[in-house]
Amino acid sequence: MKNIAIFASGAGSNAQKIIDHFRGSDKGRVSLIVCNKAGAGVLQIAEHEGIPSILIEKEPFFHSDKYVLLLKDQQIDLVVLAGFLWKIPANLVQAFPDRIINIHPALLPKFGGKGMYGHFVHEAVIAAGEKESGITIHFVNEKYDDGETILQERCIITPEDTPITVAQKVQALEHQWFPVIVERLLSAL
Repeated sequence: MKNIAIFASGAGSNAQKIIDHFRGSDKGRVSLIVCNKAGAGVLQIAEHEGIPSILIEKEPFFHSDKYVLLLKDQQIDLVVLAGFLWKIPANLVQAFPDRIINIHPALLPKFGGKGMYGHFVHEAVIAAGEKESGITIHFVNEKYDDGETILQERCIITPEDTPITVAQKVQALEHQWFPVIVERLLSAL
């Protein structure tokens, strides 16, 4: 049984889909929720699901091994970033090589990097007149949205689309594909 830690900063819809996917599975389980925002919906999901959660602090996250040691102590096999808004520090990337993945709500390398998350991405896609958007699931390295791509899935953007409708299309792809890719990666560990 492999252990998954989900890092999230918001409502946690992707975290919930991954939790649901692995419910009753012998391949893996979500054994820890890591959050950097008090009151985030993902913490309520963790409580409801009976999954341990921690609220991390910025200073030790970026300037110590406190959380690396905690993840090692919890025997975490895969770290899944599901709407986590802090850049992952080098010590964490190095402690879990090719075992930290992220989902980005656009087709990288377009619309990635610092500040490109959530509605900012979808607004930029519409403003640029893009004909398609989608998701990118990728390994995490020391740079924002730069690691090796694992999967991209696309959706069509029509002239009638707004940032809200693009967000809905993208979220449907996230919910469909993220749990599948997490399971595929766990199987390869």
